[in-house]
Amino acid sequence: MRILIPVDGSSFSKAAVTFVASRATLIHNQPDVELLNVQDPVPLRATSALSKEVVLAYHESAANRVLKPALATLNRAGLKASAKYVVGTVGRELVSLVAADSADLIVMGSHGHTGLRRLLFGSVANTVLASCTTPLLVLRGKPAPKKDSLKVGIALDGSKYGVAAMRFFVKNRDLFGAAPTVTLVHVVPDLLNLFVPGYFGRVPAPSLRPEQVEAMQCAAFENAMAPARKLLERAGMVATEVRLIGNNPGDQIAAYATKNKLDLIALGSQGHGALESAVLGSVAARVAAQCRAPLLFIREK
Repeated sequence: MRILIPVDGSSFSKAAVTFVASRATLIHNQPDVELLNVQDPVPLRATSALSKEVVLAYHESAANRVLKPALATLNRAGLKASAKYVVGTVGRELVSLVAADSADLIVMGSHGHTGLRRLLFGSVANTVLASCTTPLLVLRGKPAPKKDSLKVGIALDGSKYGVAAMRFFVKNRDLFGAAPTVTLVHVVPDLLNLFVPGYFGRVPAPSLRPEQVEAMQCAAFENAMAPARKLLERAGMVATEVRLIGNNPGDQIAAYATKNKLDLIALGSQGHGALESAVLGSVAARVAAQCRAPLLFIREK
């Protein structure tokens, strides 16, 4: 497994490094890990008065202050990681390097925001998520778990994106520990309290009998779970299946993750091509706005 970790010396990027260093089962199989630091260019007016050697020495010194402590953390955990830095605009350079890299996973910290409408918006993490299909694990300051085996929740919505998240989990199971506890979560609509747009605003949906509601919810749940069960069966793995009810799936998943103290939540993300619309307003955004667990975004290539 190849892992790329962008670092900038902040507490959030340190959390990303610490998380990778906590993965004992993964480390035993010696993954390929690379640290990446992006240095802001020295202002043009300053470079005109300095030699190339002085500018280069400045960038190397600044990069080493970030990369050396991160490398030391990984080395103490038994990982032989590499490191490099580039000079340029963070978002542009990072996206370009990620696109050209063969990484299986990007792990990065993000400060995010508490407000739903601003969550990840404008951040480097959002830029990466909007611009590439490489799986992205985002940590937002929560301490890395000290245990190897994680409590993982995988959100399934019946789409190919949820299946992609399931495939990633099965293929890269070492990332989650020797014996992770896996919960497959699907949110079915609350058809007894469903409102639809009408001429005079939101109006109640046509009334349904309880047995009709149960049959429709069961069908939706089975449709979401069936592909995941097949993947787990082939891999010789088992998982708990949870059916939640609500008309805001992100809210339900976040509440479940918080109540059950999940260590990580994996979600398939359709995303968009434009930064302004990536993730924002999606189920993933609502989950991230309401719980602090690390989020693993899987994009279908």
